[in-house]
Amino acid sequence: MKTIATLLLAGMVQIGFSGAALAETDLAKIQSAGVFKIGTEGTYPPFTFHDASGALTGFDVDIGREVAKRLKVKAEFVEGKWDGLIAGLDAKRYEAVINQVSITPERQAKYDFSTPYLSSKAALIVRDDNKTIKTFEDLKGKKSAHTLTSNYAQLARGYGAEIVATDGFNQSVDLVAQGRADATINDNLSFLDFKKHKPDAPVKIVASRSDAEQVGILIEKGNPQLKEAIDKALADIKSDGTWQRISVKYFGTDVSK
Repeated sequence: MKTIATLLLAGMVQIGFSGAALAETDLAKIQSAGVFKIGTEGTYPPFTFHDASGALTGFDVDIGREVAKRLKVKAEFVEGKWDGLIAGLDAKRYEAVINQVSITPERQAKYDFSTPYLSSKAALIVRDDNKTIKTFEDLKGKKSAHTLTSNYAQLARGYGAEIVATDGFNQSVDLVAQGRADATINDNLSFLDFKKHKPDAPVKIVASRSDAEQVGILIEKGNPQLKEAIDKALADIKSDGTWQRISVKYFGTDVSK
């Protein structure tokens, strides 16, 4: 006769195997389907945007394709506005979000992240004739353009700014250039790319935060096999020179240095 302790132990072992099976589900599903579905914005150059031919491209897009290749599947991108991207993961429209998603404690409480694949700094952007905003503290009482749920919007609120809602980076910078917003806080790498393509745009960086944000690939919590596979793919991308090649393609330099 089995003792209660034996039965409990058997139950725990069974639960453990069941949990492991569930944890494998997303990776097994991806490999079985031959497709890695990735949520991305498509309007955030140079990370995720459409080129002159209309094709989806960008730093994050290339990283996503390289990760998929190392998972031995194809990448399939599902585009959506930033404010709904993470909700799309909750709704299982895709298995990951690759769109400059900052790794924060709040997000880590609900989701898992890959190892970081890029670091960026928050830059304060104003019109080039603006004389009143020189530091982040000068944002108090000013209008700052952002997507509502972005980390940059939260940062601007923390400095006392009034948020002007936008659809993404380009619209945020356009509102500043047009004088419809006083400023925007955004990614320094995005701004450098923007100025490379539009050198005459009447906007400038007046301040940058010294603390860099780490960004990673966002996935549902509780998928250790998928996270491990993505982390290995990213490690391979960096070790074989692919990451550096992609960096030079979009930024003109290896931005990890």
